[in-house]
Amino acid sequence: MIEAMAQPYPSSDLIEQFRDDCDSRGLSPESSRRYISSLRIYALYLADKNEDILIVDKNVIKGFLDYLRKEREIGQKTVENYFCALSSFYDFLEYEDYVDKNPINSVRKRYIRRYKDNDDGQVRKLISVEEMARLIRSVLDVRDKAVITLLAKTGIRRRELINLDVDDVNLVDQSIRLKPTPKRTNRTVFFDDETALVLHRWLRTRASRNTKGSEALSSTTKVEGSIVMEFTWP
Repeated sequence: MIEAMAQPYPSSDLIEQFRDDCDSRGLSPESSRRYISSLRIYALYLADKNEDILIVDKNVIKGFLDYLRKEREIGQKTVENYFCALSSFYDFLEYEDYVDKNPINSVRKRYIRRYKDNDDGQVRKLISVEEMARLIRSVLDVRDKAVITLLAKTGIRRRELINLDVDDVNLVDQSIRLKPTPKRTNRTVFFDDETALVLHRWLRTRASRNTKGSEALSSTTKVEGSIVMEFTWP
């Protein structure tokens, strides 16, 4: 059992302190909102069980896990999100000397493993380099080819790719300057000659398709059935 190292505080006060800490660490408003929502549900669960948020053991945490799965009937991914919020919260409490140890980690390690299956039962499969090369070669539309090549060759996230402007791409240095995000420390990524060629072709074609004069790298008229729709580009 974890022993509180300071005078007890109401759960709501601790959660608000944690919200301020999230802001100080540069978490996005959406991430902070999800964390706080999860913690409020956790606090209500503890209050119903007459448990102190500063004095919980693995049995209390396991009980909350069972509550999420059996009573709230939430999926695996959502359970993982809850325990990510709890772990971050108790890391904060440990840092501020409210508790002497984060109680979440041992339960999280034993009972919450990341499954390879999606919620719909489909199994994720990594494709080989050869399969990715065949996919890129099979795409005819120059913008669609640029989308897939950038994702495959640079490892940038979908949202990062969507937010790119033309000025963010440097064909001379073969680099891209990403927009700042809380999770991204290295904003400059580089690409190879094949990607440079594909981007060059897209930029030459883009001018005739960019009817709205947008600065976005992806800006063009949507094509029904295009693979671009899968990536929700503008």
